[in-house]
Amino acid sequence: MSNPLPVLEPTSSTHPALTAAEIDAAAERIRHIIEPTPLQHSPRLSALTGATVYLKREDLTAVRSYKLRGAYNLMVQLTPAERAAGVVAASAGNHAQGVAYACQAMRVRGRIYVPTTTPKQKLDRIRVHGGEFVELIAVGENFDAAAAAAADDVASTGATMVPPFDDPRTAAGQGTIAAEFLTQLDTAPELVIVPVGGGGCLAGIGTYLRDRSPHTGILGVEPAGAASMTAALVAGGPVTLPEIDPFVDGAAVRRIGAVPFAAVTEFGGRVVSHGSLPLLAAPAGGTGAGDFGLMQIDEGAICTAMLELYQNEGIIAEPAGALATAALAEISVPPGSTVVVLVSGGNNDVSRYNEIIERSLVHQGLKHYFLVDFPQEPGALRRFLDEVLGPDDDITVFEYVKRNNRETGAALVGIELGAADCLDALLRRIEDSPINCERLDPGSPAYRYLT
Repeated sequence: MSNPLPVLEPTSSTHPALTAAEIDAAAERIRHIIEPTPLQHSPRLSALTGATVYLKREDLTAVRSYKLRGAYNLMVQLTPAERAAGVVAASAGNHAQGVAYACQAMRVRGRIYVPTTTPKQKLDRIRVHGGEFVELIAVGENFDAAAAAAADDVASTGATMVPPFDDPRTAAGQGTIAAEFLTQLDTAPELVIVPVGGGGCLAGIGTYLRDRSPHTGILGVEPAGAASMTAALVAGGPVTLPEIDPFVDGAAVRRIGAVPFAAVTEFGGRVVSHGSLPLLAAPAGGTGAGDFGLMQIDEGAICTAMLELYQNEGIIAEPAGALATAALAEISVPPGSTVVVLVSGGNNDVSRYNEIIERSLVHQGLKHYFLVDFPQEPGALRRFLDEVLGPDDDITVFEYVKRNNRETGAALVGIELGAADCLDALLRRIEDSPINCERLDPGSPAYRYLT
């Protein structure tokens, strides 16, 4: 059994509860530092779904994500003594930038623990936002090590931890997104789609909608490789995932928080793997609450959504930022309904785009890998090109290794198809060819190693 992650800050009974009223109070606290983000109509996604789709552009905040809302709402409620003692956070991404920005704005000293593997670009942004008020401390090779060091700091110094999601004050700040878009629409939306990592954003938005717009459906979306909220709903409480795919770094959380789980439990959450999300009418004699569902999206589909946002809307979204929009290709919504989709962040490292394109092509069925044993004789590669490759297919990877065996030599061959439905024809030509080819299936150990 996996050990639980370090507890960054126990939820205190003295903290305000996570309620719609507290979210309204949070909106008042943060309004002088966080301008409302645009609610942008998307003609492309509206045409795709038959609904009227709006993108809530949290990637346009000062720190390019919604995380500033929760960090500032928590820190602005600190007592003078707590401010004097300073704050501590563990993060290598958006939460760190939100805490750093709040530290400089409030002139509060902060220490932010990051893994030693944190990219320089992110470190630079944290330093820019925090200035002289923030000390960056690199510890360990992963978030867990940084979180443990941050917890030790709090225990020894008396500083206040600023959790990224497991605190009602953080979740209330993030819930101000819902308070904001309800004022930006003429009527309440039928569906709101929210990305899920640790669960604070979902908890805040869901709590507000359940009180102020109970007929609005809510869909939480997790990356398939880090579905910690799904695991918690199945287990009946937060559990620690033994391993996760860190690609969707803004939502790759091994264990959701207790505060978000309690809020989601109040929604009556259920898991929907894919397909349609029915928006339920108010049950007779019930509360009138809209439906709540939770689904998982493949990382490759998220990459496709990132590229489509960039190519069509000019939005530079990070993987977690495109998580909610990726769900639109997987669900059905009633024609003519209004849907709000959260674009949660835009802190994407441009050096990742090669991997993003690769994952997208594999997900769409356009990129395939094979191990090919070419006979060591003139013309072997030419025969492969003529007899196996289709007219619209292209070799994008070719790594050739001549073995000691004089008769054959292995090569890793990556083929990009002109269309996904060309695969069957390619496999038939491979079967008919005298050249020995082995297809590498995505997810297999050999596939992960070779690519």
